[in-house]
Amino acid sequence: MNGGENMHELSLMESVVKQLRASAAENDIKKITRVLLVVGKMTMAVPDALQFAFEVLQKEDELLKGAVLEIREEPVRCECKDCGHLYEAPNYEFLCPSCSGPNVKIVGGRELYIDFYEGD
Repeated sequence: MNGGENMHELSLMESVVKQLRASAAENDIKKITRVLLVVGKMTMAVPDALQFAFEVLQKEDELLKGAVLEIREEPVRCECKDCGHLYEAPNYEFLCPSCSGPNVKIVGGRELYIDFYEGD
């Protein structure tokens, strides 16, 4: 991977780390041991690159040193506005598989949030 490919993930992870620092300070946590990050497929964030960015950032951060990052990928999910059918769209199929209608709303897959973290 070259640097350009990782910039998106690095900036996303910098934002995540900033949130972790703020939350840890509020909750008087000195060391984070585990983080679960939820990442939707439509964010185009590559889990391996996010993991790499986390490892780079944690080297300079006592709060995160030794912490484990777990990533849960969320699929693209859609809802048909015509028939109400809910479905997963792994290949970005934006025609309803139930009624073939094009009137589809994306209801999942854009997430990027910290589900939880553990620490002392």
